Amino acid sequence: MLILSLPPKQPLIIMNEDIIKLTHLTKRYGYGDTESFALKDFNLTIKRGEFIMIMGPSGCGKTTLLNIIGLLDRATSGEYLLNGESVANISARRQARLRAKKIGFIFQNFNLIEDLPILENVALPLVYVGYPRTVRLKSASNALSRFHLQEKEYYHPSQLSGGQQQRAAIARAIVADPEIILADEPTGNLDSRASSIVMEELKAIHAEGNTIIMVTHNPALTTYATRVINMLDGSIATDIKTVSDQNLPKSSTSKSKKRKKSPKTTKSAKTRRKK
Repeated sequence: MLILSLPPKQPLIIMNEDIIKLTHLTKRYGYGDTESFALKDFNLTIKRGEFIMIMGPSGCGKTTLLNIIGLLDRATSGEYLLNGESVANISARRQARLRAKKIGFIFQNFNLIEDLPILENVALPLVYVGYPRTVRLKSASNALSRFHLQEKEYYHPSQLSGGQQQRAAIARAIVADPEIILADEPTGNLDSRASSIVMEELKAIHAEGNTIIMVTHNPALTTYATRVINMLDGSIATDIKTVSDQNLPKSSTSKSKKRKKSPKTTKSAKTRRKK
């Protein structure tokens, strides 16, 4: 009898489809004589796996763009598609959940809570997803160990250097395994050595297939990007791809997850133990 064996199951590779599409996006402030535009008829399509750096003078709309992509702000008009779905049709509650699960934020000023140890700072995004405390802290500890900060878990932010605080902030941004990471001047308050360490960490995260959109004023950092966009007066002045879409890193659905159980599973397990 001829016995045929099936080939080993391969990881499912997610191709580089459009993850973000902005069409005729406008963000207006004020009316009449006081009217001004942060974004004006803005169009941008972002592929999964891109590492985009956005540059431009202060006031050109870079941070407004990040806030709209991150669902922290809404455009006055135009369309924003996230994974093919219009965000205009998403309720405020679901938008908050999408922010927690799908989008990681890295800020120039770190935005760590001084009264909390680093471990609990990093675990915060998982609070909004609804994971139990033990799962949150374990996931946060795993994220910190990636950045060689496991010995600093119970330090407070003021006890860390600027570079260590920013690495903790990156750990917080990735703890929920987001698809998109938004970074607003993440090296702006760091010296050259700490900046290099942070950028190498972001490079490693990007190599795993994550989409990174970063605002910077430092042209030297564009060597890390697969695409460089210069903005001026709320629009795109130049848009240069340095890596073709075919050569972007692919993300895999079989990546090992740091969180083993969902809140529902954990609750069921507790119920079984009581029985």
